[in-house]
Amino acid sequence: MGDEQDVVTSAAEQMPFIVILCEGPDLRLAWINDATRALIPDRDAVGRTLAEVFADLSGQQWIDMYSTVYRTGEAIAGAEWRAHLTNPDGSIHEIYSNFSISPWRDARGEIRGVIGAGFDVTEIVTARITAERETAQLQERYEQTRDVVTALQRELLPRGLPVLPGLQVAATYLLADTHRSAGGDWFDAVVRPDGTVALVVGDVVGHGVTASGAMGQLRAVLQDRLDSGADLVEALTAADRFARRLPAARATTVCVAVLDPADGSLEYCTAGHPPPLVVSDTGGTRYLRSTGGGPLGTGDVGEFPVRSDRLEVGDLLLLYSDGILERPGRDPAASIEDLARVAASAATGRALHAPDATAADRVCTQTVELLVRATGHDDDITLLAAQRVTPSADLDLVLPAELTSLRASRIALADWLAGVGATDDDIFVLQHALGELTTNAIEHAFGGELGHAAVEVCVTLTPEGQISARVTDHGTWREPARQTLRGRGLALTAQLVTRLTVVPGEHGTVATVLHTLTRPARTPELTDGRPPHIALGEPLRLEDVPGSGDAAVRVEGPVDATTAAHLQQDLLQRTRGGHLPLSVDLTGVTHLASAGVAALHYVADRHRREGTELDLHARRGSVAQHVLELVALPHRVDQAAGHTVPGAGSAAEIK
Repeated sequence: MGDEQDVVTSAAEQMPFIVILCEGPDLRLAWINDATRALIPDRDAVGRTLAEVFADLSGQQWIDMYSTVYRTGEAIAGAEWRAHLTNPDGSIHEIYSNFSISPWRDARGEIRGVIGAGFDVTEIVTARITAERETAQLQERYEQTRDVVTALQRELLPRGLPVLPGLQVAATYLLADTHRSAGGDWFDAVVRPDGTVALVVGDVVGHGVTASGAMGQLRAVLQDRLDSGADLVEALTAADRFARRLPAARATTVCVAVLDPADGSLEYCTAGHPPPLVVSDTGGTRYLRSTGGGPLGTGDVGEFPVRSDRLEVGDLLLLYSDGILERPGRDPAASIEDLARVAASAATGRALHAPDATAADRVCTQTVELLVRATGHDDDITLLAAQRVTPSADLDLVLPAELTSLRASRIALADWLAGVGATDDDIFVLQHALGELTTNAIEHAFGGELGHAAVEVCVTLTPEGQISARVTDHGTWREPARQTLRGRGLALTAQLVTRLTVVPGEHGTVATVLHTLTRPARTPELTDGRPPHIALGEPLRLEDVPGSGDAAVRVEGPVDATTAAHLQQDLLQRTRGGHLPLSVDLTGVTHLASAGVAALHYVADRHRREGTELDLHARRGSVAQHVLELVALPHRVDQAAGHTVPGAGSAAEIK
């Protein structure tokens, strides 16, 4: 008998899948096999509770499922679930698994514990995801079925959420049927004249184009009233009047909350809509009381009771549509508890690993993923989160009037902008704009006496969600010389930002930039190919491209006032002053200032005079492609791998 047991144990140890045996109500590990030990190296397992051994899974539903199976005696299974485990060196191991969790019964049929078994399908899932991203045919099919819906939703929903001092805002939107129908949910975040922020989530009855059309009109009415300073009752009454005139808008539910980021005061109304959830910075949760108002277009006109509350710094307010509650197989009470628990885990970083995301971003993205993957969803789902935070201090730089200070200022600016929540696109724009103004101040304000004075750069985020940046020098104003290749700095800056003003004075010049910051909501859409995040602190590099026939060079790194002359000289040397053709790949350029644009124009002019070809090209979405298109410098656009230009016979297009 002993030999037979040894044979069974030996065979079980060598099974090529994860096996976990838990015993008792506290789920103490009785046995695990070799595959499981390999997954959690250096962890003491047998004899300890499941929650102790797998503490890093506490916010990811796995421990809860084992407890549910022990309590109910009913098995649970799932396919391709994602989990994050912490390795001994602190890194994160991501795994996808197909699994079953079953009750372990004794000879009398009583539940003794729980048996968990899982197959690691990470390679399969990763390969499939990669194939889906790279396959042009699947991409085209996706675009054909989604073009109309995507265009409609983009126009009807906010183009971006405000980036504000003292308040971090995020949203996510998931259609009930992403392939065939438009949705009736919407969200909004409106910065009001008094500095308060109106947060809105609404739900029009039904799906499809009719529901989306009604949604867009209701959103416009509410946004207009809230933006003009109307109070909650006035704004909702206007939307109610509109809903009574438009049959498709009747019975629309909406929650509107007006929050003051400065002191945390909150007024809200739930017009037939589920009440908001508040998550504290320690993970405590509470639902606000419903105000009792009915849906739009029903009941008495103007009956919209309002309640008040207050958020502390660190508190997060979550507005949501009922699609996240009305998931298949879940009763309302359980769904309400699910939402609070999972949102708290995501807000406090106890769910999936995303250390660079804000709490608001984690709540919006991870809550939907963790809840929907277990049940699916039949309705649109919208989440809008806003967390009170301590506002960032202003950025104040005093730079030597030397071109070598430009790189350090770009790094400091990027770090500060990332800290306030700016996107990569806005960092790209502001780095270029302020880099041009700083270069202009250094080169022109001091009459060539570089290094004997300072340039001041002051940047702040206003309550309206705008970056206000001021570049000040104390030199003498000099009218820009009429040059064909330089002097583009101010023109380029004016194109990039919302507003630019330059005020020369007796004691110096002040250039002020205003630029509105926004962050995109998380939706099932693909990114739009704008410039990627800018790499900083690297030198300029020019490398030969072998095996390309004619001479070819690859440029990598920043091309600014400190490196543009080197680029111009190198390119002219390679072409003997423009007498030889040259192909220049600018995809790796991380910063292309007006000085760099001027250098490229100069080299291009030399080639035109000599009748030789200068082939400037960059990958679509790169920093260089974005700037070259903005300044209308002739260039060729390389397409990303697996994509071609519609109607073109090659993988590039001429600009």
